Amino acid sequence: MSEKRFYIETYGCQMNFADSEVVNSILIEDGMTPVQTAEEADVIFVNTCSIRENAETRVWNRLKEFRSLKKEKDHLTVGVLGCMAERIRDQIIDQEKLVDIVVGPDAYRDIPNLLMEVNDGRKAVNVLLSLEETYADITPVRTSGNGITAFVSIMRGCDNMCSFCVVPFTRGRERSRPMTSILREIQQLSEQGYREVTLLGQNVNSYKFEDIDFTRLMDEASKVDPEMRFRFSSPHPKDFPEPLLHLIAERPNLCNYIHIPAQAGSDTMLERMRRPYTREQYLALTGRMREIIPGVSLSTDIIAGFCDETEEEHQATMSLMKIVEYDLAYMFAYSERERTLAHRKYEDNVPEKVKKSRLTEIIQQQMSIQEKNNKLEIGQRHVVLAEGKSKRSDQQLSGRSDTNKMVVFDREGYSKGEYVEVEITDCTSATLIGKPLRKVSLQNYYRKDADAVLA
Repeated sequence: MSEKRFYIETYGCQMNFADSEVVNSILIEDGMTPVQTAEEADVIFVNTCSIRENAETRVWNRLKEFRSLKKEKDHLTVGVLGCMAERIRDQIIDQEKLVDIVVGPDAYRDIPNLLMEVNDGRKAVNVLLSLEETYADITPVRTSGNGITAFVSIMRGCDNMCSFCVVPFTRGRERSRPMTSILREIQQLSEQGYREVTLLGQNVNSYKFEDIDFTRLMDEASKVDPEMRFRFSSPHPKDFPEPLLHLIAERPNLCNYIHIPAQAGSDTMLERMRRPYTREQYLALTGRMREIIPGVSLSTDIIAGFCDETEEEHQATMSLMKIVEYDLAYMFAYSERERTLAHRKYEDNVPEKVKKSRLTEIIQQQMSIQEKNNKLEIGQRHVVLAEGKSKRSDQQLSGRSDTNKMVVFDREGYSKGEYVEVEITDCTSATLIGKPLRKVSLQNYYRKDADAVLA
């Protein structure tokens, strides 16, 4: 039984943060204690991301800082978890000599044993991928966050093999977690006072456990606690189920917000990216979303400067974004990842200067669209989940609307964890500013019954 203190620093996607909560549970069960800073810890883990070069660069720099810390603390153990661990295990242990332990995303249960190997003076590595591991029986331990919103992983891996993406190689094949374990975790979160859950997977709408599909899972999840809101990320446009759109439209606690990655706006680019849909099909899907769910908010992922991208293809992406008018977009310049199809088959031949220029154009247009969309919100009312105090003032609360827009409003008598009806009075391109009107119940508010609005 160990009495060591551990610290986990997490980079990358929401799935990585959910994984860190699984590792918390495993280490606490082994008798270890979580701490809030690296300087307090006997064991430091960096949970890593390999999706983009920038994320890897930040991790490399951080590991070099921890190497300096090891010189001051002889007993300090440093390890790397997750996607980057699996991808560059040899370089990170043997060549750079930065870490003592490397653990892939399917090997977290083995961490206590690997720590024992390190204690015996050996370097420890387990990056084996699994066809079955979902950590379904492990209850994540959330040692950070706001205590109001939580992520719940419903599946692992990805089978899509997009040409730019390293996830199938670092996280393995798709496998879905039993619905009973997902609902049990949601029930526990409800009992702990959490008010919003985001269901996570590399491709959530591919969820399939026995005869249960993603729409059925969302239906059952929403029934666990009618006063708990639900979101999901990320779906794939190729197989988005229309019955889910109707379910979102009719169920008060399924948020009117969908993240639907486009990546690019031309058919030729989508084909090179191995995205099995056309521009026309994508626009038809987003149009259907808006038709079935009035007021739905859409966000997306966009890659600038993918292999062989022409100016015409770039302009097609710009025009797609202008047509859809996303409320939020995650926009990146392409960075080549080893082992992907693009790395093997294509040349990363768009000059860096051109990539940055195109990305700048994309960002500037998107910010303009967001500002226009947000100005249209002035005078509208939204139900906002108060997640905590505003970054700028203790006298204000902030939280997200049903449509996933950040809203700031005066604290008055309201508290974190409450749903508040807010009238929007002003905005920036990133934030809505409003006046709080009343505390509400989700179920009663969306009945449009004025006498039942008060919680």
